[in-house]
Amino acid sequence: MQDIQADLPAAAGTDAVALPWWRGAIVYENHMPSFKDGDGDGIGDLHGLIEQLDYLGGTLGVDAVWMSPCWRSPLLDQGFDVSDFLDIEPTFGDMAAFDRLIAEAHKRGIKILVDYIPNHSSDQHPWFLASRSSRENPKRNWYIWADPAPDGGPPNNWTAEMGGSVWELDTASGQYYLHTHLQQQPDLNWRNPEVRAAMLDVLRFWLARGADGVRIDVAHLLMKDPELRDNPPAPPGHHNPFELQHPDFFGQLHVNDRCHPDVHSVLAEIRGVLDEFGAVAIGEIEAMEWDAWAQYYGEGLRGVQLPFAFKLIETPWNADALRGVIRDLEAHLPDGAWPVLALDNHDRSRLATRIGRENARLAGMLLLTWRGTPVLLYGDELGLVDQDVPRERQRDTFGLLLQDGVSHDPARTPMPWNGSPRGGFSTAPEERWWLPPCVEWQTVNVEAHLADPGSMLNLYRALIALRRESSALRLGAYAEHPAGEKHVLAFARQLGAERKLVVLNLSGEPRTVELAETGEIVLASGLDRHGERIEGILKLRPAEGVVIATDGRG
Repeated sequence: MQDIQADLPAAAGTDAVALPWWRGAIVYENHMPSFKDGDGDGIGDLHGLIEQLDYLGGTLGVDAVWMSPCWRSPLLDQGFDVSDFLDIEPTFGDMAAFDRLIAEAHKRGIKILVDYIPNHSSDQHPWFLASRSSRENPKRNWYIWADPAPDGGPPNNWTAEMGGSVWELDTASGQYYLHTHLQQQPDLNWRNPEVRAAMLDVLRFWLARGADGVRIDVAHLLMKDPELRDNPPAPPGHHNPFELQHPDFFGQLHVNDRCHPDVHSVLAEIRGVLDEFGAVAIGEIEAMEWDAWAQYYGEGLRGVQLPFAFKLIETPWNADALRGVIRDLEAHLPDGAWPVLALDNHDRSRLATRIGRENARLAGMLLLTWRGTPVLLYGDELGLVDQDVPRERQRDTFGLLLQDGVSHDPARTPMPWNGSPRGGFSTAPEERWWLPPCVEWQTVNVEAHLADPGSMLNLYRALIALRRESSALRLGAYAEHPAGEKHVLAFARQLGAERKLVVLNLSGEPRTVELAETGEIVLASGLDRHGERIEGILKLRPAEGVVIATDGRG
């Protein structure tokens, strides 16, 4: 288990070692179309995000906002199909609105992370229009083209996340182009130095404009097998129930179309640009074995500063499984590296849907007391759940392509702000909204939660406030605690003389835990036990968690 204690200040109040801001930060994922509509057209936008900065930085207390893509786009993939990397999509605002967002966020001490989408563009991007115009065009090699197989079919057997082949035939030129996602999202060829230079300049453009960092979309996909070899078939039982992807995708092991070893040299180049601006990157990489995950930190930690560990989201909700995944993460974390933590994501079924709202309270407590930089998905602070979206209202093209396609829309419905009609997301008629409103908007909204002392939102606010005032919870070392057992997850966070003990009862039954130490409860998941003295014995209600300030170093 890695111990970073030596790298940190000896105790609160002493001269602190200079650490990057993101080590002690909390990041909030804003899915822009669904967060807040600021101009009355039924779609969330930059203006709406600006309106809610006081909520994010003041009411909730987060340090940074990762905003979903707002670049010019046909919006077939909710902004991830970019037709101009250097301009704002009018649906979301304009460049003046982006500049205002940066200024207003920084005025409040909030960092802004933008979505950097280096793997692909829209098929409407001028680069691709030139690339497909002829085999002789200078930009032909900016994308990945290949001749048909001997039978005239796709060049290899690679399957797409939405089902079918990743190859699309361009009849005019007689070649196929690669699209890991929609056919309207051709993959850029990062083996072409001109592409690398152009996309690194895109990164410089937004960092120079004031962004404090980026989230790198599908960072593991940037390099493919240069020989375009077939993927081998997957063994039985390879399906991942946590992934919202077509079953066909799990029929093979994706060893040649993603996670190629050459990707790490590319990410090191991206890191070089980030370092020019003192910026940070969160890397989206798919769930993988821990030794492969650790490689994304790069040799000498010159890769992505914060590569997501999606195995966390895929861990069953029980103490043994969570304890095991924490052990594995800690054991594989390179020396000096720092984890980024997420239990939810815009591409997965929502946390409260997967484990239930009571357990989601505990999950929030785990996320905000564990060692690392936590990332919260918008609405998790309210316990939002997936909701049915009628097919005629769906926006997710991945789900609409096939009759049995899996849609991400149920996890992306609008944020409910108050008890006004449809939750205050937009002044537009509901039928014009990006997605249907939250069906529980009258009771599950920010205004109602703020008025309820025991609400999920007030629990998150208390956790964030506690984390902010506690050096041990922000930056301290992590250690398993012997009080942990089959149904109870227990761990300590310590920095210098400050020690916090976190004990979570993940079962549906009361538990009595012997701690062999004393202290005071500073926060309970029910927000009702503050100040209670613990003299070695802790009684927990079903699905209850507590944070204890211990009397000594333990």
